[in-house]
Amino acid sequence: MKFSLRFNNDLPARDYVTYAQAAETVGFDQFWVSNDLFLRSAPVILSAIATATERIEIGTCILNPYTIHPAEIAMFAATLDELSGGRFNLGISSGAEDFIGWLGLDFDLPRTRIVESIHAINMLTSNKNAATRGRVLCWTEEAWLRFESRRRVPIYLGAMSPKMLEEIGAIADGGLPLLFPPEHYQNVLPHVERGLQRAGRNLDDIDLAACIWCSISADQAAAEAVLADKIAYYGHAMSPLILGQMGLTQKDFEPIRRAYHLEGDTEGARRMVTSRMLRIGIAGATDALIERLEGLAELGVRHLSFGPPLGPDILGTIHAIGRDVIPRYKKR
Repeated sequence: MKFSLRFNNDLPARDYVTYAQAAETVGFDQFWVSNDLFLRSAPVILSAIATATERIEIGTCILNPYTIHPAEIAMFAATLDELSGGRFNLGISSGAEDFIGWLGLDFDLPRTRIVESIHAINMLTSNKNAATRGRVLCWTEEAWLRFESRRRVPIYLGAMSPKMLEEIGAIADGGLPLLFPPEHYQNVLPHVERGLQRAGRNLDDIDLAACIWCSISADQAAAEAVLADKIAYYGHAMSPLILGQMGLTQKDFEPIRRAYHLEGDTEGARRMVTSRMLRIGIAGATDALIERLEGLAELGVRHLSFGPPLGPDILGTIHAIGRDVIPRYKKR
């Protein structure tokens, strides 16, 4: 079993170094940082982590080819891989249409854009010419890295929709499917397997992470409060597939979205998060976490990825998972 931590890019930059060092100490394999708009820069954060750790792999979850050109994504990837000594993984996907819309950009051809971007980035970090004439990318013969990438950087595809989940199996080295709730893995897997079959591969050929949200604390109310904050911020941007299985729609999140993003009423938005919405993640002590993880283990999950908010005491959560969870599942 592999273990990773995922963070939003909303914390003070120096905190990530502390958390990454702690994660490395207690046995985590990977450390991922998102690059959501108008928050802190993941490539900068990961550069700091790369120089402060020795073993743990680092990655972006995710960069998107709308706000960052795929050529620049390849530059980031090869440079961070060089800086970290070959420990960088590139997490990429189309991003959330709602957030892309903040910039007045058209969210056109997301699947095609990702497929073409992954191919081009693979060519560049393989030190090959990336000239291409696709539906989205049209690059000339001048499209090649002017420095040597130490390897083809592994690409993990973030996904929630059926078509993008299928591309994890077809073209990626790994997958970062968001499981809201965690039990959603059993619905995700068939789509990934369809892509694997299309590419003549099997599940052993990719690193498929079961990406969950959790908030760990012995104080149940405190755990639920910080999870509610994350749900209030991101809930409206979740796919209909995700929300539908919990009996929710994007319309249910519209008052929350308005309160949080338009009115700045974060406390009011949090109060509108219902108990059903809280089932998107896991809140409580580590025994509550383990109870929900058992089902994932029975489904054959081989990579458990713990994501935000993690808890009111993030360092305490890292040590709690290292103490109570990693030893339990490490050899499964």
